[in-house]
Amino acid sequence: MSEKHGLGRGFESLIPTDSFDEEFDLTAGEDEKVSQLTKLSLDEIARDEEQPRKDFGGEALQALAESIKEHGVLQPIVVTKEEDKYKIVAGERRFRAAKLAGLKEIPAIIRTLDAQNRLEISIIENAQREDLNAMELATAYAKLKAQFNLSAKEIADRIGKSESSVVNTLRLLNLPEFAKKTMVKEKLSEGVMRPLVRADKEMIEEVLPKIVEEGWTARKVERYMSEHKKKSSVRVIKENTYIKEEDAISAKLGAKVRVRGRSVTIACKNDDDLKRILDFLNK
Repeated sequence: MSEKHGLGRGFESLIPTDSFDEEFDLTAGEDEKVSQLTKLSLDEIARDEEQPRKDFGGEALQALAESIKEHGVLQPIVVTKEEDKYKIVAGERRFRAAKLAGLKEIPAIIRTLDAQNRLEISIIENAQREDLNAMELATAYAKLKAQFNLSAKEIADRIGKSESSVVNTLRLLNLPEFAKKTMVKEKLSEGVMRPLVRADKEMIEEVLPKIVEEGWTARKVERYMSEHKKKSSVRVIKENTYIKEEDAISAKLGAKVRVRGRSVTIACKNDDDLKRILDFLNK
């Protein structure tokens, strides 16, 4: 396995849950054919000794362990069978946190080494197609990160693009679901949507119709967002007060939580995730 470079832990934060929308996953069918989803005893699993990442962050790992105690492991690890053990391909942080949480077993996707290699090649070939929309491309990158343990630089090298291009495309996954779907339906460019990645849902709901109906350029979106940011400086300071609270609640719920003014927003990946969170809040 090649050495990791580039964005390191910053890259990990681009996709906090290591998840992606299957609606935009062009290799989901191939994945299903070569993958066996099961539960494995932690004693059956061995870490990859060639894994270059050694620092898994004590506090972040403990926070994940606490979340796992509450909700379990939401994203399976990926392993390949080697003799009498299963070697981790992707998900060592989840594996370590599961141990800390006292779990005896963990959900895992088992693939042969050949199947793993074939699927990686298939994803890369899809990502190099010129007819992909930005969400399909971002999903391909996310899958290479989550299931193949690739860094931004490694993805960039395989796809033939710059590392910054990979990172910017991946950030689109942090858009709300309605924004992602609008982007694809209206064939909006990545440049137009990129300024919205860090915006509040309310702001995106306000700006997106203008982008669609009035044909705003990327520069006009950036200018509008910049002007709004200046007007909202007091509000931003107020928002930053709740960063610790956001992190704590996010770890407890296993979902991204944002506090804005007097509103708390919980981002759910799908209907099942929404039901899980509602059940937890109703306890």
